[in-house]
Amino acid sequence: MKFRVKDLMTKDIKSLSPEMNAADALKLLTKYDISGLPVIDEKGMLSGMFTEKDILKAILPGYIKDVGSFIYAEDPKAEIKKMANIGKHAVRDLMRKEVVTVGEETALAEVSKVMLIKNSRRLVVVDKQNKPIGIVARCDVVRAFAREAGVL
Repeated sequence: MKFRVKDLMTKDIKSLSPEMNAADALKLLTKYDISGLPVIDEKGMLSGMFTEKDILKAILPGYIKDVGSFIYAEDPKAEIKKMANIGKHAVRDLMRKEVVTVGEETALAEVSKVMLIKNSRRLVVVDKQNKPIGIVARCDVVRAFAREAGVL
């Protein structure tokens, strides 16, 4: 089994620029059928993560998190209107600026722990200069463990 991130990360990083239109970024998420992409600036440095969760935060009322399941909207007109206007925002306006990263030599068990503790579906793999060199997704980790166990 390959026990280091570098052995199972995706090296072909699909990414967004901070200046990209948020509607165009959403179209890319849909095209690639993934829930999030790293945001990489013109110098090749990681500046954030843009995810479906960030889009939901942008269109849902801010108080939703506090009231939980007490609010129920049968006709989400306000959310649909906000989604229709999502293109008025740049990726940098909606992205999460704090991104969980790991080094390429990080052990698989450590990656699993970080994903669970940080509630992260994917981690950006960075080199010693903190430059993105890959992505490791939760499914990559689960598959690696399953293959080693003979389940897959």
